[in-house]
Amino acid sequence: MTPPTPQPILAGTPGSFARAVFHERHPKLIERVLSALPYPPAQRAALEELLAESTTGVMRPLAEPTADRDRWLAWGAEHYGKPWAEAPFLWAESFFYRRLLQATGYHRPGPWQGIDPFAPFKTAELHGATVAGQLDTLARLDTPDREQLLLACLWGNRADLGFQLTATESEASGALLIDDSAVLWSMLAEAPRLDLIADNAAGELLPDLVLIDHLLTAGLAAEVRLWVKPAPYYVSDATTADVLATLALLRDTATGLGRRLEGHITTARLRIDTHDFFCAPLPFTEMPEDLAGELAGARVTVLKGDLNYRRLVGDLHWPATTPFAETVERFPTAVVALRTVKSDVVVGLGAEQESTLDTREPGWRTRGTHALISAAPAARG
Repeated sequence: MTPPTPQPILAGTPGSFARAVFHERHPKLIERVLSALPYPPAQRAALEELLAESTTGVMRPLAEPTADRDRWLAWGAEHYGKPWAEAPFLWAESFFYRRLLQATGYHRPGPWQGIDPFAPFKTAELHGATVAGQLDTLARLDTPDREQLLLACLWGNRADLGFQLTATESEASGALLIDDSAVLWSMLAEAPRLDLIADNAAGELLPDLVLIDHLLTAGLAAEVRLWVKPAPYYVSDATTADVLATLALLRDTATGLGRRLEGHITTARLRIDTHDFFCAPLPFTEMPEDLAGELAGARVTVLKGDLNYRRLVGDLHWPATTPFAETVERFPTAVVALRTVKSDVVVGLGAEQESTLDTREPGWRTRGTHALISAAPAARG
C-alpha cells in the first residue's frame, strides 16, 4: 500500500523555522530594501503594509493588472482572505516575494518598472570580498578538478543573501550528508546535454559558471542549458541580468574564462533560458507541459539550492528516511540536487544518520552547515 502523502509545512506554526522567516527574516529584508534604494512614499508605504499584512493580517491577491495576475488568482484561490500563517510555507513565501515586486512597482509602467529591488545586494556581493576570494583561488588553480569544482558549486549555495539576513553560524562548511556525485558523472557519460537550474547570483553563480565551462571545455558535456529566474525572486536568485553581470566581471578579471564562457554562449553550447514557472509557488510536479518538454531533452537536470529542492521533493513533512528517488519520480529527466540544508525538508537519510544529527546537532536542518548531493535516474514510463 502506498503511504499517504505527508502534510505541507505551514508558514505560521509556532516555534517553526517557517514562522521565523516571516517574523525575523522578512522584517530585516524590508528594512534593507528601504535602505538600499530611494523609493518614494507610495512604494515605501506599500512595503511596510506588506510586512504588516504578512505577519499579522490576511492574504490579499495581487491588485495590479499584470500578465501573471490571473495565474496568481487561480493559484491562491483557497488562501486569499485567510491568515498568511495558515498557508503552506512554500506558497506563502513565494507570494511574499511576488507581492514585494508589486509594492516596489517592478511590473508597473513608470520609472521603477524593471528595477530589481535586490540589485544593490547582489552587486555588492559580486564586487565584494567573497567573490574576490573565489577569483583569487581560481587564478591559482593549475588543473581544474571536476570534484573540486562540483563541491565549490555545492557550498557556494551558502551565498544566499536571504539566508544571511539571520544566519549566525560560522562560515565553515559542515558535513556532506549524501554524496551521489559519482552518479552524476556516470549520467553525463551517456548523453551530451546537461541542464542546470540556477539558484543564487554572485557568489553562487560564479562557481556554477566555472563548472559549466569545465564541463564544456573538457568534453564532459556537449551542451549545457542554464535556467534562471525571469524576474527578481527570493532576494538573490539569479536572472539573466545577473549572469551578464558575472560575465562582465570575468571578462575583466579572468579573461580566459570570461572569453570561453561568452564563446560557449555565442556558439549555443551554453544556452541561457528561463520560464515563468520558475517564479511560481508550486512544486515541480505541477510544472507546465511546455517546460517539461524542454527539460526532457537533457540527460540530467542539476537543481541548485534550497528553494529548488523544496519544489523538487515537495515542501512537506517527509520522514527524512524517505528515499529521494520516490519523491522525484515525476520529474522529466534524471535529476541531481546540489543543496546546502537551510530549511526543514530533507529526504534520503539513513535512520541512524538522522538520529545522530537530531541528537548531537539540534537545528541542523536550517543552519546551512550541512549539504547533500542527491541523484535519481529518470523514471521509466
